Amino acid sequence: MKTSRLAKILAAGMALTMALTGCSNSTESGSTADNSGSTGDKVQVGVVQFAAHPSLDNCYEGIREGLVEAYGEDGVSIDLQNGAGDSATCDTIAANFVSKGYDVIYAIATPAALSAYSAASKSDIPVIFCAVSDPVAAGLTESLEAGSENCNGTSDVLDLDAQVDLIQAIQPEVKKIGVLYTTTEANSLSQLKTLKEVCSARGLEVVEQGVSGAADIPQAASTLASQVDCINNFTDNNVVNNLSIVLEKANAAGIPVYGSEIEQVKNGCIASISIDYVALGKVTAEMGVKVLSGTDPKTMAVGTISDGTPVINTEVMEQFGFAIPDSFENAEKVTTNSGTAEAA
Repeated sequence: MKTSRLAKILAAGMALTMALTGCSNSTESGSTADNSGSTGDKVQVGVVQFAAHPSLDNCYEGIREGLVEAYGEDGVSIDLQNGAGDSATCDTIAANFVSKGYDVIYAIATPAALSAYSAASKSDIPVIFCAVSDPVAAGLTESLEAGSENCNGTSDVLDLDAQVDLIQAIQPEVKKIGVLYTTTEANSLSQLKTLKEVCSARGLEVVEQGVSGAADIPQAASTLASQVDCINNFTDNNVVNNLSIVLEKANAAGIPVYGSEIEQVKNGCIASISIDYVALGKVTAEMGVKVLSGTDPKTMAVGTISDGTPVINTEVMEQFGFAIPDSFENAEKVTTNSGTAEAA
């Protein structure tokens, strides 16, 4: 890290240790209108978010809250840019952040993280990723116990053992679990491998249907739904952005869809062992603060959050004629949001 950057960050921290924290919004928390690099003693932060959907939005909210808590409302300038689900757009955003000399780049979801890591590779700007299920497979860290050169962050790895427990509790007769996934998304490939291992040990079959893009999803979802007892959704961004289509095809076939977090359940999935993405975002923010304070990312373990929370959509349970299992009586209960389902 350049001396000027470190001096500025330390100065900002000292000046704000007695300040009250607060909340604001993207291009945002104490931000300047033009976001043109470092300004005064503010910590300059670039955030590249792969796509706009509730889970990734919650990641950003957690990052924002964590940064404001650390530096104060007036001590940090956040430039949030959305990649609209396009890796090339993320590449451009990340390169722009590097050219502006921001102090740190936060990247939400694997494609955005890969863009930021590549763009910042020849600079001294640290990259802190959020919601990357398998950072090792993605090439972002050397292991789950250590980051790589100037890069680390948090994983939203799913507890698939607990998820299958939930599925079997709701559908004791389940035999075939369907999975729709994007063949180029490293996280989905890793999660699919783990799910197969979990299900094999229980005598369950995983029926997989890969897609390359959004255009493939309607037919793939229809085909998959006709072959299985239920569909289990990962944190696959492409599939999550088209969750309403998956739900439509599954409902037509008379089978439920299990989500991976609460927003998916609110939008029509039957249940999930849910990840708290706001909490994950705050852990991500804290890791970045430590790096800017001098901690080497290579000495830090990849961040995670503890046990997931069971969430059940009572309307969808009633729709399929299922009763809430005794073992999940204390699960969080939600109902379906009105409008189009598009969680992540």
